[in-house]
Amino acid sequence: MQLRDYRLLWSALVLNLLGDGASYAALAWITLDKAGAAGLGVLGVCLTLPVIVGGAFVGPLLDRFSRRKLFISDSVFRGFVVALVPLLALAGALHVWVLYVVALVYGLLKIIPLAGTPAVLPELVPEDKLQAASGLEATAMGAANVVGPALGALLITAFGAQNVLLLDAATYFAFALLISMIDAPLARPEPTGDAVGEKPGWKPVFRLVTRDRFLLVLTLSFGAFNVSAGALVVALPWLAKDEFHGGPGVLGLMLAVMAAGELIGSLVSGAAKTSEKQMLRIGALQLLSGAVLFLLVPKALPFILIGLVLNGILSAPMTVLGGVVRMTRVPNAMRGRAMTLMRTVMAGALPAGSALGGVLLSGDHYSLLILVVASLAVLPGALTLFLFRNLAFRLGVTAADDQRAQRDSDPDADAVPAGS
Repeated sequence: MQLRDYRLLWSALVLNLLGDGASYAALAWITLDKAGAAGLGVLGVCLTLPVIVGGAFVGPLLDRFSRRKLFISDSVFRGFVVALVPLLALAGALHVWVLYVVALVYGLLKIIPLAGTPAVLPELVPEDKLQAASGLEATAMGAANVVGPALGALLITAFGAQNVLLLDAATYFAFALLISMIDAPLARPEPTGDAVGEKPGWKPVFRLVTRDRFLLVLTLSFGAFNVSAGALVVALPWLAKDEFHGGPGVLGLMLAVMAAGELIGSLVSGAAKTSEKQMLRIGALQLLSGAVLFLLVPKALPFILIGLVLNGILSAPMTVLGGVVRMTRVPNAMRGRAMTLMRTVMAGALPAGSALGGVLLSGDHYSLLILVVASLAVLPGALTLFLFRNLAFRLGVTAADDQRAQRDSDPDADAVPAGS
């Protein structure tokens, strides 16, 4: 896929995610040292809960203002915020609450690239390349997450955990620079004359998502799955330090193994063709990726590593395949709000998992934690398989198209138009 603009976006994501992967290991390690498992649970909530608040105002911004300007402003601001940690550490004024504040800012604004990237992808690549582009995006995340934690562990050992955040600050500034070099306007979507896209605010977005089975099931089932991801944010550092009594290298190993699995899954799914059975594939992958989490119940490092790599291999294609469905089903003029809404709901499940992990681990209920989050991942996968056993996915057909066709075929129906 030789598209200069997409390559710039992809490179920016790799650099930014590389720094974030390293910084997560550093923040977790500093917090665990200062506040224990309970503090780690608070950090996990601070990293993830503000996504819900951020999504409420970011979504309309992505459809009302230049997406390029939003990307750049966000990256520069968060770069300065992250850089505060090593600066305060150098001055001997670093306290645990500062880590929570940095995590809060990160969580509040992370929805901008999280929702903005899929919103601009259709502007950078042709429709028949969306799955490949989505796969490469997921591959970038996987590759950066493999190197990031390992690099973070190395820097923690050599220079101290707070200095790892300097890398993340630099990658934010690099992200802003690369986005500024993209030729595509990445501007506010042009009006289309379609009432669905012209309506401002959240009401038409809620109508579209809640009345489309594809979008609704993906959002809710991925949200349930993300409870397990939020729990792992807390469980893995706890295992590394309190159960295995290892250094940051053990945490880096577990994170890198899981990310390596995600990289493999992303590469495979990106190369696959979009299918009418897209939703059935997603349901099967979610069921299996949740089931392998049961391997984490024994507190044995080999079983945990196997479970993490299999979970990564199976869960990454879910993201790729689901991304194609979401980008296809949502009209461009409301894509910023819709992506924000869906990803806010999905990411909003992360703090629930982190809070649950903090509470149960504080009471030494690790096995119960894994049993709960694995079940929450498995059950929605089975439900997706059941609901879409006879419903095909069609590339290029939006949810608004389907709803409009349904109204035209049944003019007496009492359904309210999605854009009203």
